[in-house]
Amino acid sequence: MSPTPLPKTARNASRPAPVTGNGHQTPRNRRAVRIGAALAVAALALTGAVVLTSRKDGSSNVAVGAGSTKSGSAKTGSPKAGKFRFAVGDPGPGKPAPPMVLTSSTLGKFDLAAQHGKGVLLYFQEGIGCQPCWDQMRDYATSEARFKASGVNELVTITVDSPELLARKMRQDAITGIVLADPDLAVSKAYHTNDYGMMGNSTDGHTFIYVDPTGTIRWRADYGGKPDFTMYVPPDNLLADLRAGLGLPAAG
Repeated sequence: MSPTPLPKTARNASRPAPVTGNGHQTPRNRRAVRIGAALAVAALALTGAVVLTSRKDGSSNVAVGAGSTKSGSAKTGSPKAGKFRFAVGDPGPGKPAPPMVLTSSTLGKFDLAAQHGKGVLLYFQEGIGCQPCWDQMRDYATSEARFKASGVNELVTITVDSPELLARKMRQDAITGIVLADPDLAVSKAYHTNDYGMMGNSTDGHTFIYVDPTGTIRWRADYGGKPDFTMYVPPDNLLADLRAGLGLPAAG
C-alpha cells in the first residue's frame, strides 16, 4: 500500500526555511535572528553592560556596569535618587583619595590625611561667581544630620578662588563650614574635577566625592559636566544618590 501523502502545510513545515537567491533571509529566518539578538541583549545586561531604560518624565536612566566611568545615574528604591544625571570620573570608587593639603578661608591648613577615621564628603564647585554652588553649601546644613547618619562626618568645599575672596563670600552669605582654596588647580587636576566645569577646565564643575575613614573613595558624582551642567542638587536628591552609591537603604 502506498503511504498517504502529507498535507501541503505539513510538508512545508518540515522543510528548513529557505534563503533567497540574493543571500537575503526569508521572514522566518529574520524572526530567528531577532530572537537571537534579544537573547544577546539580555546576556549583556546580566554581565554589567550599559542598559538604557525609559523614565516616566521622558529622560533616560543609565545603569552602568561595575568599574565603568561613563555618565550615569544612581539606581535605588528611592524615587529621589537618579533624578540628576552625573558622570563618575577618575579616580573613582575603590581608589585611594589623592593627597590634599590646602589653605582654608580662615587661613588654616586642611590635610585630608589627618581626617583618617572619618567619612569626608569633598565638594568641588565652580567658585565665587556660581551662586547656586553656594546655595548648595548653605542648604546642605538643612540635612546635615541625615548625611552624618549616612557616614559623612565632614563636608569640605574646594574652589579655585583665593582664601580672602572665599572668606568675604562666606561672610556675605552667612555660610559656615570648611572651604578650601585651590587657585593653581593642583588638587582639582589630581581629582580631575576640573574636567566637568561649564567654562572648560579652568574651574571645577559640581562634583561630590565621598572618602571613607580608610582614605578610599567610595562614591563619586560629577554633576557639572555636559549635557546638563547641573550646578545645584537638592539635598534630598544628593543624599539619595549618595546612599544608593554606598549600597545603603533609602532614607526614611
